[in-house]
Amino acid sequence: MSFYDKHLFNLSHYIHQLLVEEFDETLPISSIFPFLYYMVRDFNIAKREEDISFYAGFEGSAFMIGRTLTAVLWGMVADRYGRKPVMILSTFSVVIFNTMFGLSTSYWMALLARLLLGAFCGTLGPMRAYATEVSRREHQSLGVAMMTSSWGIGLVIGPALGGYLAQPADKFPSVFSQESIFGRFPYFLVNLVISIFAFGVFILCFWLPETLHTCTINADGTTKDLSHDIEDVDTQKLQNAEGTSNSWLSLLRNWPLMSTIIVYCMFQLHDMAYIEIFSLWTVSPRTVGGLSLSTEDVGQALAVAGVGLLICQLLLYPFLERKFGPITVSRVGAVISIVLLSSYPFFAKLKGTSLSLVVDLASALKNVLSVSITTGLFLLQNRSVSQHQRGAANGLSLCIMSFCKALGPAAAGSLLSWAQTRQMASFLPGTHMVFFILNVVEFLGLLMTFKPFLASPAHEYF
Repeated sequence: MSFYDKHLFNLSHYIHQLLVEEFDETLPISSIFPFLYYMVRDFNIAKREEDISFYAGFEGSAFMIGRTLTAVLWGMVADRYGRKPVMILSTFSVVIFNTMFGLSTSYWMALLARLLLGAFCGTLGPMRAYATEVSRREHQSLGVAMMTSSWGIGLVIGPALGGYLAQPADKFPSVFSQESIFGRFPYFLVNLVISIFAFGVFILCFWLPETLHTCTINADGTTKDLSHDIEDVDTQKLQNAEGTSNSWLSLLRNWPLMSTIIVYCMFQLHDMAYIEIFSLWTVSPRTVGGLSLSTEDVGQALAVAGVGLLICQLLLYPFLERKFGPITVSRVGAVISIVLLSSYPFFAKLKGTSLSLVVDLASALKNVLSVSITTGLFLLQNRSVSQHQRGAANGLSLCIMSFCKALGPAAAGSLLSWAQTRQMASFLPGTHMVFFILNVVEFLGLLMTFKPFLASPAHEYF
């Protein structure tokens, strides 16, 4: 096979990967942030305006709580039966439970729908393993960057859908009447569109190639390896020497793996808290320290962030990773992120076009930095285990990460709600306290990227 043919072979894998990850994972998460504040308000569960962020935090974390409960199981299934079956089942679950969420008539129904959506969404773990397995070492940074770039595409499409299609009867009264299903369920249209997209991806998944290492038994009892087009021969020998055991004890004793997972989860805790705070803070009234932006404004800011992320991940990150290494890129990204977040409380002094421009640019830069940090940790994690344990390792990582991501929105909503009641405090008033605490978490993650905490594997698997 020529180099060009191999490139096209890998490219077809990337396209499948991009679609599955984008629609099955990112859209249901990112689309709710522009309208989450208004959805909770419309459920009339909050007695005070300051309490809306508190309840919104729990609804935003329900997806991750569900994923925490099942991530390890999905990883085990992916190692036993393959990556493809998990992707098919998970994608179809998005169609069911995302539609249920859009038709929610109460806060608790919406909470349950998000919980089930997260529990049955087992795509991310297998997709991480897939991104590494589908390419050789020299192309792995591009493969993982493509996976994280799909998050960028989701950040373009998801918030745009959430911002422009939520409450359609109010925004487009000539098209959608208040008596129609979209008037009675103002957040159904955006979720219906996502469910239709997910159903299309569900169909495409049946043509997705399987990458799980397999062997056939010959007549003389020997085994024949069928995956040399994906995995290097040296890697296969290491796998054979290590065995096919998926022992959780061996994973827990693999400190290079566990240290990478812990550092990754620390940054994910920060990122999910940031996204929750950003979406609630920007639409909150100025009387409580917010920016009083509309759902369209928030959707636009997150969409601009997604475009910037996509461009940087495809064009810039692979070059930086090859030149400086994933850890250096992550450390620099964390430092710049801390400086950037320190400026956020002062955005309230701006108005009009200048405010929208600054919010868009800051949001874009912050998301580029966040994903650059986690992309490097993706690479280190997958290189710390053999293919036979990669699904289980990603399932373990996803379980811990989902717990942190569930904790992030819940804690962020409560933190923002509390901060909005102390606008006249003498020490770090209002949102100054919020972004200070976010920076503390980011700084702790930065410290953990250094030795002796973060360890390098004795040998790397590709």
